[in-house]
Amino acid sequence: MRILAALLALVACAPSVAQERSAPMERSLPQERSLPLERLRSGSTYMGADLRAMQGDDFSNPATLWVEKGARLWGTRAGTADRSCADCHRDARDSMRGVAARHPAYDRVTRRVLDLEGRINQCRVERQGAAAFAFESEELISLTAHVAAQSRGMPLRVAIDGPAAAHFERGRALYQRRIGQMNLACKHCHDDNAGARLLAETISQGHPNAWPGYRLEWQSAGSLQRRLRACYSGVRAELPPYNSTDLIDLSLYLAWRAEGLPIESPGVRR
Repeated sequence: MRILAALLALVACAPSVAQERSAPMERSLPQERSLPLERLRSGSTYMGADLRAMQGDDFSNPATLWVEKGARLWGTRAGTADRSCADCHRDARDSMRGVAARHPAYDRVTRRVLDLEGRINQCRVERQGAAAFAFESEELISLTAHVAAQSRGMPLRVAIDGPAAAHFERGRALYQRRIGQMNLACKHCHDDNAGARLLAETISQGHPNAWPGYRLEWQSAGSLQRRLRACYSGVRAELPPYNSTDLIDLSLYLAWRAEGLPIESPGVRR
């Protein structure tokens, strides 16, 4: 109930539905940043020194266990092709550097935007002849964490032009749309109230640069999609299924919104 009351306080600070409908819809060009580069703050800057130290030390970061399992999966042959990731891509430290910073990305074969998990599953099915990993499975999180870790320190920079443009615009609309019983949009927390306190926590700007990562509340590693679904649950909205268009398009918008922030995956969050 305390969380409910705190969220209701945010609603009171946000414009009413009637105000939003009466105001003309503002359509900024994709090239116009949601937040100026100098104001971008990673979620890690809102954490205490203890959690920042845990994230920064591979020996202390619990997500390292998933990265190491992913490294083993990278070299494990699978499927009818009896082929491993390493058979095609060799050393992930070289071949996968920068890949996480460019995802989600539009795929011309499937005509969909794929996040990193979707890209890994695409390779698994098409190149290895193996069944796709279940979303949020230990195997998929581990392999994704291993790939993402190769881009640590590299700035996010996703493509939002061409066939990705419609997905980007849809993701932006989802970010600004009120949902759930709480009648809140993502922007009401992460644009309008970033830095404010919600019970014992500080509201961050909501950037995706640390995922997949380890969340203390979960006591496990998880994906950005899982974190987004937790936000849907927090505002009492219907949860979109894993790998749904809503989650992928919203992830693309969030990656663009965070452009310039370095990849921190595997991150640690409370």
